[in-house]
Amino acid sequence: MNAMDASTWLTRSSSLTALAVSALALAVLPGCVPQEKYNDLELAYRSQQQQLLRTQGDLDTCRANESRLRSQLAQASGDLASLDALRKGQNVDVDKLLADYEELLKKVGNMSGGPLPDELNKSLLALAAMYPDLLQFDERRGMIRFAADFTFDPGSVGLKPSAVAALKALAPILNSSDAAPFEVVVVGHTDNVPIRKSAAQHPTNMHLSAHRAIAVRDALNKDGVSANRFLIAGYGEYRPLVANGPSGAAQNRRVDVYLMPYFVPTSMAVEPSTSAPAAATPAVAPKTVDDEPTK
Repeated sequence: MNAMDASTWLTRSSSLTALAVSALALAVLPGCVPQEKYNDLELAYRSQQQQLLRTQGDLDTCRANESRLRSQLAQASGDLASLDALRKGQNVDVDKLLADYEELLKKVGNMSGGPLPDELNKSLLALAAMYPDLLQFDERRGMIRFAADFTFDPGSVGLKPSAVAALKALAPILNSSDAAPFEVVVVGHTDNVPIRKSAAQHPTNMHLSAHRAIAVRDALNKDGVSANRFLIAGYGEYRPLVANGPSGAAQNRRVDVYLMPYFVPTSMAVEPSTSAPAAATPAVAPKTVDDEPTK
């Protein structure tokens, strides 16, 4: 109840008291005033009495509402404090995850695995020479680059036969003793042309780049390269080699395979199961005529 409500109630109570005193005096001294005056005073008294009762009821209602609002305010304040504590607690985990992610991106963005052992270099150079349109090998960085236009069907993760053959030849090189100390980092890239027909499977270029990296990983794993040696990344259109034109740029559509020192010590890696794994089933889009030549 506010000050105005209290003042109104006190005023009406005082008025009623005065009327009651006047009526009592008239009742004691009936001959002092006419009967008509007495009746008017009694009527006014009863009217004021009813008004006082209504005011008392309003006062009780105001007090009940005030109590209810104070209770709701206390509950809301408690909920706000709980949410704030939860937010602060979550921020610790989010900040740590972001820091770990940024560190991983930094490692992947500055990858330079070379120089590799001489015999391993010779094997990878020989493989690149067998598939000149499909493969390039950068000795300085320890990186094998697959040209996406020769590796995949347009707009999909379906590997072309020549790419399947090249990956099958790459697998024993990766399993050699010279390559054993290295992790296999597979990174997908695209141009900047938006996905169209295959958007249901690959909503963005980021998805397509990662899915293509996974397709290369799955093929190598199927050919015998241990699953615990792979790290997968996808940059979409955000790491172009050259400026994209209206139809993108073929140089930007690629999958890079790096041989890198292990990011995680092998003692921490999950050992592969001793039982025979089920055959991997890569996600391959149907081979149809596609109007996305830039993918």
